[in-house]
Amino acid sequence: MNVKLYVWQRATAAIMVPLVLVHIAVIFYVSRRSLTAADILSRTHGSVLWAAYYGLFVATASVHGGIGVRNVLLEWSPISERNADTFAFLLGQFLLWTGAYTVYVLVLA
Repeated sequence: MNVKLYVWQRATAAIMVPLVLVHIAVIFYVSRRSLTAADILSRTHGSVLWAAYYGLFVATASVHGGIGVRNVLLEWSPISERNADTFAFLLGQFLLWTGAYTVYVLVLA
């Protein structure tokens, strides 16, 4: 495995751990208070803090997921390393841009 990709995947995993824990805590919070989607969106709309939080989440998950898919393709399919790299890059870009757009629409727009 490429050492740089190994380090990037481990670094993004380390960043995502607290992000996932906060996300799960928020899910428990809204579930216990029976908040609707409208309630949640009204509380997060316009919040730069929530946009930054979920923006970081999207960015790290996109990198982490792209590298993970690349590794799975190389280990479990006959695809060449070049094609796996291309597919992983395109997947990561797709996740990044759709996630960023979603954060923009739900929090900032």
